[in-house]
Amino acid sequence: QVQLVESGGGSAQPGGSLRLSCATSGFTLDGYDIYWFRQAPGKDRRLVARLTSGGTTTYIDSVKDRFTISRDGAKNTVYLQMNSLKPEDTAVYYCNVQKFYQTYWGQGTQVTVSS
Repeated sequence: QVQLVESGGGSAQPGGSLRLSCATSGFTLDGYDIYWFRQAPGKDRRLVARLTSGGTTTYIDSVKDRFTISRDGAKNTVYLQMNSLKPEDTAVYYCNVQKFYQTYWGQGTQVTVSS
């Protein structure tokens, strides 16, 4: 059974850091592109970062130089390290993996940035 279980969300002050984890099971990450999306209240879900199976990373402009996407193949886990957090980073964050026609989603984890 395929599962993606996110953790690491919570509350942080502006300028703080959080690391999101997405533990996967039921498949291996080999050959999958990895994505992190976020959805703020009243807004559409939007792509935040991407890590291709070949190792190329892409970020939206607003998180460049603050967020880092990575994977640990041995643990079948993906991560999103978030530094210098801002209130506008507040959202539910979702991990997503894709390969050909297959796509799997995590359940989401809430991140709230406020003073």
